[in-house]
Parts: sequence; C-alpha cells; structure tokens
Amino acid sequence: MLIEALAGTASAAGFMAWAVRGRSSRVFGPSVWHGARDRRALALTFDDGPSESTPALLKLLDGLDIRATFFVSGAAVERLPEIARSIAAAGHEIGSHGYSHARLYLRGPAFVTGELERAQEAIGRITGVTPKFYRPAYGCRWFGLEAAQRRCGLTAVMWTVMGRDWKWPAGRVAARLVRGASNGGILCLHDGRELAPRPDIRETVEAVRIAVSELRRRGYRFEPVGELLRAATAP
Repeated sequence: MLIEALAGTASAAGFMAWAVRGRSSRVFGPSVWHGARDRRALALTFDDGPSESTPALLKLLDGLDIRATFFVSGAAVERLPEIARSIAAAGHEIGSHGYSHARLYLRGPAFVTGELERAQEAIGRITGVTPKFYRPAYGCRWFGLEAAQRRCGLTAVMWTVMGRDWKWPAGRVAARLVRGASNGGILCLHDGRELAPRPDIRETVEAVRIAVSELRRRGYRFEPVGELLRAATAP
C-alpha cells in the first residue's frame, strides 16, 4: 500500500510539473508551442524587454528583413516607453510577458488576473497595440490563468526551442536553435534579462545573426507568431 501511495504521489507530482511548465500543456488555459508542420517557416520571439539593449537587436532584425514577436513586460514598457514604441514602429508583433515578470505558481487568481490586466493596460496605452498573445514568465502557468486569458483575449505561446541565451555564448545558442528548428517552430530568445536595467545581450544579437544565416540556408523563412499560427489554422 505504501509503495502504491508513493507511486501515486510521484505520478501526481509529475503531472503537476508538466501542467505548470510543459510546453504542450493546456491544463491552465489555451496554449500553443508550434505552428503548421507543413510550412518551412519559423518565428523568432524575444522575452523580457524592452531594455536599453533592444535597439541593437532591432537594428540587426531590420538589416535581416525579419519581423519578430516581442513578448514585453508591462513594467519595462512603462520604464522605456520610447523603445517599446520603436518595436511596434519597426513592424514587429507585440505580445505580453505579464507585468512584473513574476512567477504565477502558488499565487491566487486575483494576482494572476492582475498581472495580465495591468500588462495589457500598460502595453496598449504606450504602444497603441493590445496584445493577443501571452508568454508566461519562466514558462509557469497556474490556477486562474485560463479565466485571466479569456478576460484579456490572450492565447499563451510557449516555444519549440529555448535558446538559453541568458547564460550561453552566441555560438552555442545558435547551434541549439539550428539543431532544434523544424517546420512551424517557435524560437525563444531574450532582449532583456528579467527586468534588469542595461542588460548585456551581445551574445543574443550575435546568436541571431549566426542562426538566421544558417536557417535561411536550409530554406526557412521567418514570420511573427500571429502569421505562423494563422497559417496553421488556414483551410
């Protein structure tokens, strides 16, 4: 009986861990992690911005003629409104990364709803764009998120490949992106480091340059998450 009870507890813990952080989990609300598998297309996405370092990335993307999706934090948007507006002005898609980059697990529904609503208000007021997509901080979802997403009109977007660009050198990050890319893939990188001011994202910028060159050589094209997902649902 004890062994069965322990096995049941382990199984429940494993399920809960997947429900909270699993990229394919929809337990806590509508969520996607890839686009259509029959199209040679990828989405570049960036979390944690805007930051003082975001303009360097925008300059690179402009030179590469790529439109990406930026999941911005409401607090960072309020701190750096001009940079936030420059992301939208450059033609990139704006998504929500919540307001304060807080982990949602073990929080109450009111906190979860407040994180999403406060971010929607700040992002919309400053950029003129109301996000349709949301990436939870640390990839963590929790009870109350489904109702909050529905209230805010948001679909959660996870990722196909996590770049680990906050701790790895550019070459290793680029190799991970190239190795993990597949049709309809969503690549996750960062133009900020949580909410830290003046983050060093030089490795991220260089990783994007290297990876895009190789992925284009392999026949991939790049488009924002919204376009990638619309293609997945088109007749």
